Amino acid sequence: MITSSGTTRRGFLGAATGIAGAAVLRGEPNLKFPTEPRARIAVASYPFREFINKPNGIDLLDFPQMVVDRFHIHNVEPLSSHFKSMDTAYVENLRRHVEKAGSQVINIPCDIHPSLGSPDDAAWKKAVALGKKWVDVAVALNSPSIRAHIAPVNMAEPPLQRTADGLNAVVEYASFKGVVVNLENDDPRSEDAAFIVNLIKSLDTRYLRALPDFCNSRIKGDDQYNYNALAALFPLAYNVSHVKDSEVDNGKVYRTDPVKIFGIARNAGYRGYFSIEFEGEGDPYTGTQKLIDISVRAM
Repeated sequence: MITSSGTTRRGFLGAATGIAGAAVLRGEPNLKFPTEPRARIAVASYPFREFINKPNGIDLLDFPQMVVDRFHIHNVEPLSSHFKSMDTAYVENLRRHVEKAGSQVINIPCDIHPSLGSPDDAAWKKAVALGKKWVDVAVALNSPSIRAHIAPVNMAEPPLQRTADGLNAVVEYASFKGVVVNLENDDPRSEDAAFIVNLIKSLDTRYLRALPDFCNSRIKGDDQYNYNALAALFPLAYNVSHVKDSEVDNGKVYRTDPVKIFGIARNAGYRGYFSIEFEGEGDPYTGTQKLIDISVRAM
C-alpha cells in the first residue's frame, strides 16, 4: 500500500500497487542478443573517468576504438557526463566514431538532475525534459536504452507516486522511439533495489526495466542483502547489467562474488549484455581486463 507520503515499504519480491497514468505499452522491445560470452560483454566509460576528456587522457570520441584495441570488445556504454555536448553535430560525430571502430552503444547511463521525484513542479518538469532529450540522443546513437538516474530528494524516503509520474512521462516518450529506460540499484538513498522493483512493477511496461549492478546494493547491506536484491532485479532486467567485484564508498571497500551473481543472472533467464564497470582499487585498465576474464569464464 502506498502511504500518504507517497512511499511504500515492500520486500524485494512483494507485489506493488498500480499507479495511475502508467505508461502505455507500444509493442515489445525485441533485441537480438548474442550468445557467445565475449560478444555479450561491454565496457563502460565510467571506470575511466580520470582519463576521459582530460589532458593527456582519452577523448570520448576515441573511447570505442580504445576498447576494441585494448580489450577486443565491440560494445560500449558511454556515461552521459562524458559527453561534451548533446548537440546534434557532436552526437553524430560520436556515432561515426563508434561505427568506425566496428562497435555499438548498448546503453547510456544518464545522470538526470533535478530529480524525477522532485516535489517542485519546475524542477520535476526540467528532469522529465532532460530524460526525453537523452532518449533522443540514444536514438541518434542507435542505443537501445538509457539508464535514468533517480536523484535523491530532501525526504526520508523517495516519493513513489511522484517518481512514477516522472518516469511515466519519460518512458511513454521512449516507447514511441523504441528506447528502453533502465533503472539501476545505484544511489542507496533513492535507488534501493526494492524501490526500483516497485516502480517497475507499478508502471507495468516492457520499456521500463531493471539494470542490476553487481555490487551497489552491497553498500546498504551484507552479502545476502546484495544477492537478494539482484535475485529480485534480474527477472526484471532486459539488456544490460553492470559487472563489478567491488565498490568503494567513502573510502571503504565493499566486495562481492561476481561468479555467484552470474549464476543468479543465469537462473533468472537473463540474456542481455554485461557491461564492465570496474569500481575497485587500482588501475581501471587492469581491473577491467580482470573482470572481462572473470565474465567470459562465468557466463
